[in-house]
Amino acid sequence: MKKKNCIFIIFLSFIMILSGWTGKKPEPISETHVSENEQPEHHSNLTVQVQKPVSFWRLQQEFPNIVVIRGIGNKIALTFDDGPSAKYTPQILNVLKKYNVKATFFMMGAKVSKYPYIVKRVAQEGHAIGNHTYWHPNLGKATVEQMKWEIAETEKALNKIVGIKPKLFRPPFGSLTREQTIELGKLNLTTVMWSVDSNDWKQLPAEQIKNNVLNHIHPGAVVLFHDGGHWTQDLSGTVEALELIIPKLQEDGFTFVTIPQLFHL
Repeated sequence: MKKKNCIFIIFLSFIMILSGWTGKKPEPISETHVSENEQPEHHSNLTVQVQKPVSFWRLQQEFPNIVVIRGIGNKIALTFDDGPSAKYTPQILNVLKKYNVKATFFMMGAKVSKYPYIVKRVAQEGHAIGNHTYWHPNLGKATVEQMKWEIAETEKALNKIVGIKPKLFRPPFGSLTREQTIELGKLNLTTVMWSVDSNDWKQLPAEQIKNNVLNHIHPGAVVLFHDGGHWTQDLSGTVEALELIIPKLQEDGFTFVTIPQLFHL
């Protein structure tokens, strides 16, 4: 029996030596984290050094020929971001048609490719179309080259479907750096921000969205709404609020125009 135990101990020691066991607690394996600014495959050769984003009000002061926020006169421009959406964009188009209102839709390239028939309807009904990037990244944390890729891919999608290359651009979250803003000027793009925020992306009820707009409306206002977003978002409040906002502002003597009409682009 002693001989068998001895053989077992020798065998076990031999296995432990081969496996590298030392009796000490192993060191934790460090995780490899991907930086927010690390480039996807199509940007693998690009620099990841970025500048800090700047308030779009400050950018408008510094680059008045590139960035626009508000116009003048008794005109209002309604704008819609993050679409097109199969559910909400058609409903919004129905309301706009009912009141004979033309608006501006800032579209995501990925959704343009997914819903070409809605893009065609927007164009056919006389609304303006702008570029809202392909995947909706926060450009304030991206490089100039990343931004250019997002713009170019969206332009390709829109050109394929409706034969246009938009001259209007709106960055997601209104986030841009000075370097990116300068590049947008070189690309001959007008960067369109907003002066009135409906905050409808928070899935608010129609009455609250209406108050958010009417309490801050002014001549030459650019009003921000959304016709798309995450598939779980409920934007029914936006559709219902438009039924309240549009006739009220028309009664007050305001005229609804597209962004090109408001800024004479």
